[in-house]
Amino acid sequence: MSEQDDSEREFDLRWADNAEHKEPSARARMLAARWKENPPAPQPFRADPDPVGPRRSSWVSTVIVFGCVAGLIALIGYINYRSSY
Repeated sequence: MSEQDDSEREFDLRWADNAEHKEPSARARMLAARWKENPPAPQPFRADPDPVGPRRSSWVSTVIVFGCVAGLIALIGYINYRSSY
């Protein structure tokens, strides 16, 4: 085999993009069949997410993180102190 044979077999993307007919994907065909019977309800361009609830302030989250880190440090120190006996 020569390199010229490989270049002849290489898939040409320009040729594929210029094709007159492109078959839709399986998902597109499935959605088209489903929406033919039961079309989807219209949606706004960017729907606002449903409110989850009040958010914690950033300082509360910071206190929780530092408290967990301090507790972990204390636990590791206690385990090392107890293992020295």
